[in-house]
Amino acid sequence: MRDIRLLAEPFAPYALVDDFTQAHPGLGGACTFVGKVRGEEGVEALELTHYEPLTLPGMENLADRAFARFDLMGLIMVHRVGLMRPGEPIVCVSAAARHRRAAFEATDFCMDHLKSAAWFWKREKRATVNGGEWRWIEPRDEDHADLARWSDEGTVARKNSPV
Repeated sequence: MRDIRLLAEPFAPYALVDDFTQAHPGLGGACTFVGKVRGEEGVEALELTHYEPLTLPGMENLADRAFARFDLMGLIMVHRVGLMRPGEPIVCVSAAARHRRAAFEATDFCMDHLKSAAWFWKREKRATVNGGEWRWIEPRDEDHADLARWSDEGTVARKNSPV
């Protein structure tokens, strides 16, 4: 099963994951990451915009790379766009594999790419900053460092890994 989507409306990530794991009866494990809008420091809203001709094809390409790199049975990559409030899910990535390491690594690989090298522009509105005005959010240095781990030399769990 492969489920790669952009959504403009709220979604229930755990319902997606439940259906996903049920669709893979021989899986050894699934690893899931759900990212949510943080509500600390006065965050009132988060808005993600994207360039439609690149975003979904880019996510599909990322899924292709994950399947080529890791021994996966399935992958979910669902990402919200539009206006979101604190506590709402932004992203759900779940990888199913016969062995746990492939599921862990594929989920981490996809999230690192979505966080730092994806086709989204993110801004937030905080009540405590600039009188409630919107401000753009850029990837942090840590996000770029996480992405750099996936160079060919830094790969931990390659396809057909015995772990």
